[in-house]
Amino acid sequence: MLELHALLDFTDCHWESIDSQPNYWYEGRCPQSGELLRLPRTRMSEELARGLMQYLAADDSYDREGKMYGILLVEMPSGEQGILKAFSGLLNGCSIVEGWVPPIPGRDRVAFEEARTLTQLEAMKQELIALNQLPQRQEYEALFREFEVQMQVLSDRHRNCKQQRDEKRQLLCQTLAKETLEIALEQLNQESRLEKIERRQLKRQRDETLQPLKQLIEAADRRMRALKQQRKELSRELQTQMHAAYTLVNFLGKSISLSSLMPTNSIPTGTGDCCAPKLLHCAAVHNLKPLAMAEFWWGPPSGDKIQGEFYGACGDRCQPLMGFLLSGLAQNPIVSNRDEGFTGGLEAHRTRNNFSCGTGILPVTEMLPIIYEDKWLIAVNKPSGLLSVPGRYLENQDSVFSRLRNLLPDSFNWAVVHRLDWETSGILLFARDKETSSQLRQQFETKQVQKVYEAVLSGTVKIEAGTIELPLWGDPENRPYQQVNWECGKPSVTRFQVMGKEGNCDRVEFLPLTGRTHQLRVHAADVRGLGIPILGDRLYGCRAAGKQLHLHARELSFEHPQLRKSLYLQAETPF
Repeated sequence: MLELHALLDFTDCHWESIDSQPNYWYEGRCPQSGELLRLPRTRMSEELARGLMQYLAADDSYDREGKMYGILLVEMPSGEQGILKAFSGLLNGCSIVEGWVPPIPGRDRVAFEEARTLTQLEAMKQELIALNQLPQRQEYEALFREFEVQMQVLSDRHRNCKQQRDEKRQLLCQTLAKETLEIALEQLNQESRLEKIERRQLKRQRDETLQPLKQLIEAADRRMRALKQQRKELSRELQTQMHAAYTLVNFLGKSISLSSLMPTNSIPTGTGDCCAPKLLHCAAVHNLKPLAMAEFWWGPPSGDKIQGEFYGACGDRCQPLMGFLLSGLAQNPIVSNRDEGFTGGLEAHRTRNNFSCGTGILPVTEMLPIIYEDKWLIAVNKPSGLLSVPGRYLENQDSVFSRLRNLLPDSFNWAVVHRLDWETSGILLFARDKETSSQLRQQFETKQVQKVYEAVLSGTVKIEAGTIELPLWGDPENRPYQQVNWECGKPSVTRFQVMGKEGNCDRVEFLPLTGRTHQLRVHAADVRGLGIPILGDRLYGCRAAGKQLHLHARELSFEHPQLRKSLYLQAETPF
């Protein structure tokens, strides 16, 4: 039985007391008409979601695994409002939990096949663990190191003996006659041959000892590769069956399978199990009108997901379904004026207070202060929490670049010169033509551009100044997280200087000599760097209080590509 919660179950506030402006839009195009359909995440829905967070915080069982949770504010045919709540995937191993929106229908049709496949996958997993933990692996490593030591000792002894023989040869050549000299030299040569034989014997002993273990380990590795491939194929086959069985319903009353909505070979694992599709499907089935929705992460951090933070629809699983799920949903007034344009020059646009964008109504004059502008360049003081350029998926379209494109008529010829992280604030530079862009990019690549960042660390360091050189590598399985990797990492160099102490924190100036992703953040957090995360950098281990990342691109110096003069830009640090 569906449980519809009252608003008072999640908040004591009244609708009128909370700003209902959108902070984000769930959106997609109707498959039939192509119309852009939208559902907002408002401050009201965020307030309701925080009420759900309090409920989760009161029960330790919700802290065991990190996942997305969500609420949907709906209106019943009677006009009364209520709340649906949902979780992504399974909750403590269960898909159906009292009080929560049930999973999208269809999974029960493949329940037997799912159980059988999951049993097979678990057996393969245990075999993989056993193969990876073969005792012969440790035995091989121990023996290999032991022989390496023996080889090194032998090489050192042979090197000393060779040096002594060379000295003897020189002395013998100076003191002995021909026949006597030949006999003495032959004895030395014989010693050299015996040493080579000794070395070959040790190598043969090493190979005879290690080869059987190596063959066993290689066979285990081949078996592991085969098992991983089998697991992948089994999982893909099960997902295909589940996606064909999952049936979504929209507000037109139409139903369709997941596999009909998305190409079979491109459906990611877990599609259909996320909060947003479950909430919208449930509302459509029960004739409930969605008013606003909010999704957030709860539990241990994962990748860039942090407990208590709000996130939009995931780009690969949920976004492709939005157009169908929202079809038939009447667009209320809060969703209007999507395509209002802007006319006039930059100064005319600066007089406007707001403009529409993919995440709601946002103030231009506060969010995009222009630091420098001429007919070739424009530099903006980017706020924290805004992308430099649009992302790949629809929910990541809001950015400095896309906002400026809405503002300025000449922006279609612009080019991005460099980027700042989503959480980093500071100077962001754009070129207004290809020639200027090309010359600026060359300056960045040849390290002719000087960048100065300011940061507050979440602790204090012992060294006042220095240089950090740690190669960085991005794990493709855990984007955007970067880590120090001496084998695969790219060279990354940062100079630093402590500016002063602020209580238990240090304010630091960074001069990056290279421009790797998250370079300053990793160089600060890694124990081989400063060993202290930047304040607010929860991705790299900061546990101190700090709502935003305290990292600011404060200064930028370069030669103007057209005016041929030095240009120095500065943006005041906001923290």
